Amino acid sequence: MTAAMCGVLCISGVVLTTGFYGTVILTLLLLLCTAGVALRLLKNRAEKLAKELKEEKQARNDLSGFLSRFSTRLRGDEGFEGVMHITAANVAEKIEAESVCIYEFRNDTFTGAGVHGNYPLIQGFKNTPLTTRQHLLEALHNEKIVAGVGFPGCLLISKEPVLIPDAKSDPRFNRFSDPQTLGSVMAVPMLQDGAVAGIVCAVGNKKHPGHSFSTQQFESLCRFSTEILMVQTLVQVYLEINRRDRIDRELHLTRQIQNSLLPSSFPVWGDFTIDARTRSAKEVNGDYYDFVEIDSDRLLVIIGDACGKGVPACMLTAMTRSFARSMANSFTTLPEFLAELNDKLFNDTQGDRFITVGCCLLNKRDSLLEFGRAGHSAMVTHVHNHIRIIKPDGTGLGIMPEDFASYETFCLSLDPGSTVMMYTDGMTEAINSFEEEFGTQRLIDAFSESCKKRTENSEIINDLMDSVKLFEREQADDQTVVLIHRNGRV
Repeated sequence: MTAAMCGVLCISGVVLTTGFYGTVILTLLLLLCTAGVALRLLKNRAEKLAKELKEEKQARNDLSGFLSRFSTRLRGDEGFEGVMHITAANVAEKIEAESVCIYEFRNDTFTGAGVHGNYPLIQGFKNTPLTTRQHLLEALHNEKIVAGVGFPGCLLISKEPVLIPDAKSDPRFNRFSDPQTLGSVMAVPMLQDGAVAGIVCAVGNKKHPGHSFSTQQFESLCRFSTEILMVQTLVQVYLEINRRDRIDRELHLTRQIQNSLLPSSFPVWGDFTIDARTRSAKEVNGDYYDFVEIDSDRLLVIIGDACGKGVPACMLTAMTRSFARSMANSFTTLPEFLAELNDKLFNDTQGDRFITVGCCLLNKRDSLLEFGRAGHSAMVTHVHNHIRIIKPDGTGLGIMPEDFASYETFCLSLDPGSTVMMYTDGMTEAINSFEEEFGTQRLIDAFSESCKKRTENSEIINDLMDSVKLFEREQADDQTVVLIHRNGRV
């Protein structure tokens, strides 16, 4: 046997020959060693996975408990108005802290949104406790947090969680009164898209008074910061929805009030029949129409278009209607009526608010119509299949004082079968997909064609409204039409 075959090998103090049996034994020992290493690796991996699963389970339990307490207390008296206070209380309870404050970014500044306990990190805070949570919030709202200055301003720059064993040794707390009594502090910035959306800060270890918060307490606060940010987002979404719902309710109420101000029926005034229609671009309308009885013979038909749209325009039309109706008993002439209405609106509205109106004074005794306008669109008549445009001078109401405002009128006798149209510029200024206006001529053509085919005012108005609607890309302004027809054959 050669030296190579008869050599010796020492493994763990055991001398083995390198013959056949030695080789087998050596192989088995190597396999056992490898298996041992593998088992130790598997054991370590299993322990690590078990720890991770335990932490994950704890995190889920924390989240489940957090949301459960949140939803339970949310059904209580405070509701969404105090939801961030409830959240602060839940966090303080879970991490066993004396006090917790949740800051949020609102109106371009950081301010306290929820607080629990006698939170001391407020500038000017004295040993005398702030007696109520409302006092704490007022103090927090008055405090300006500057990025990089003091605490928690420094967190706006670092964006990193921090655990401070004892605040008295940290210069960032020098700006607060008596930092010696603060104890341990920890805070976690809550990031959203890389920016600080809020900060949760805990002061004072309730579990072990006078001692630093533990690593476990700090990790719990870090975990809870995610849930706090989620609640904060939910609250913001809810408040926005609530704000919009409130606006919608207010607009709905305004719309109801406005609709109640419009005439509920259309009068038949001697030989004259009257009809009107308005279509809003927004929730409420800046156009209006009204019928005001002056005496047994005269009826004033008014169409108005306030500058702008929405609620401000609606309020101006309501004022105009109120003034016009109150002036009916003292009515003298149409020019004097427009001048007095202008004076009232000029004195009672802001300089950038005005309204245009068109007025037809109908005298049923002799079938006369007198038309005056205050900056409004022209009146169009269809008589004997001929179109006539009537446009006397007149200044919009509320723009100029009485010394500079003047109003002309035009009087005509309407033959039987004649139709008169008044309209607001929302009809003619409708825009199509090619950025073209519907224009006065298209409206007049549609009016003329409909008068030749239709006998009812309502049918003619339908034709006019449909023509504009088919033309325009989308409605951008309020649209109103008033028609006056003298009955009888031509």
